[in-house]
Amino acid sequence: MESTRSNLPPVIIPRPEHNVSRANISPNAVKVLYRLREAGYRACLVGGGVRDLLLGREPKDFDVATDARPEQVYKLFRNCRLIGRRFRLAHVQFGQEIVEVATFRACGRDSDDSDGPSVERAADGRILSDNVYGTIEDDAWRRDFTINALYYDIANFAVLDYVGGMADLQAGLIRLIGDPAQHYHEDPVRLLRAVRFAAKLGFRLDPATEAPLHRLGHLLEKIPPARLFDEVLKLFLGGCAIQTFELLRHYRLFVWLFPATERCLNHQQHHYPKTLLVRALASTDSRLAENKPVNPAFLFAALLWEPLRERMRHLEAEGLDAHMALQEAAERVIQAQIRHTALPRRYSLPMREIWELQQRLTVIAGKRALRLLDHPRFRAGYDFLLLRAEADEQAAELADWWTQLLALDPAGRVLATQPAPKAKKGKPRRRRKPRSARGGDQAAQPAPEA
Repeated sequence: MESTRSNLPPVIIPRPEHNVSRANISPNAVKVLYRLREAGYRACLVGGGVRDLLLGREPKDFDVATDARPEQVYKLFRNCRLIGRRFRLAHVQFGQEIVEVATFRACGRDSDDSDGPSVERAADGRILSDNVYGTIEDDAWRRDFTINALYYDIANFAVLDYVGGMADLQAGLIRLIGDPAQHYHEDPVRLLRAVRFAAKLGFRLDPATEAPLHRLGHLLEKIPPARLFDEVLKLFLGGCAIQTFELLRHYRLFVWLFPATERCLNHQQHHYPKTLLVRALASTDSRLAENKPVNPAFLFAALLWEPLRERMRHLEAEGLDAHMALQEAAERVIQAQIRHTALPRRYSLPMREIWELQQRLTVIAGKRALRLLDHPRFRAGYDFLLLRAEADEQAAELADWWTQLLALDPAGRVLATQPAPKAKKGKPRRRRKPRSARGGDQAAQPAPEA
């Protein structure tokens, strides 16, 4: 914040003293940087891209900061569109890749008369609109974490550090710029970002940055569910889902994202719910490490599985059969969850199918079992069954049966799913009367006439 700004000049790390190279930057990002510079604007790579390159990691994306206004950027690139209300941004699209271009911003005051719109705040202090433009130094001081406020200047290939980011990067420290509590109130999503960076980078949190985490989770209630859904994907699809999960619970933040799941984790004495969830998170990390696709529907199916089971038990106790209990429980769990994080139908529908398959997989005889192999979600349902098998004996037996079935050829599968033959019932044998009874009958007959 303004009160903590230093009047010292920035630390300039010249090209020979750092490892950021254009060869490791997306060619499209380099193209954007050079076109801005050629048009007379200042252009720098900034944020996570610079941070990850300095750490020797491969960045997920590359963001550009410039003194060009969004409208000026728009005129330079035919493949550009302007987005955002709180932060007006330019997205320059190259096929599937998007290079985000942001104008240098300043920490404006609510009554600021500077060029551009002033800061718009909600009654609780959250920033709703912040398009006050400034210098590169202003921009550095209004960013959230020091390690994300490093700039790679395309003009001379130097790294610029205005806030001590290089020292924190070398020390493995996550530190908020300015007053942490104020930063968290201005944008509560920073609570989740602090945890995400700590887990992703393996860094420790600066004590002043860490202290408010335990007590400010309630601020997340003010964030739109759609934005929290996006943050959940970043939290759990970043390759370190288990560490993130443990940190979220440690700082009492997980409960504000998945309250029903947290309640189940706390109230159940056995470890089954946590075991399944940890296995699902480990599977997600493993697939990402192997560059395999990950479906968020599977992750949400695991995150909400125990609330679903709990709800089903209550409904079955009220008299609903298992199928109807599952349908009703799924609807109630989803409706409760979307009040906290959005759950788009493209994920909620496959998630429900994964849950429903857990019932259908119990049928292991006849054509129904064979038809299930052609179900579009069969593999996801089967993988989910394998997760359940880690801590559930009945599920383990069922998972073994399906595993063995999948190992057979088509003919073998037909034989394996044949219903057990019923015992044939022969015709009841006619009981013969005792000889004495037969003789008695004859004696009782009248003698033939002479």
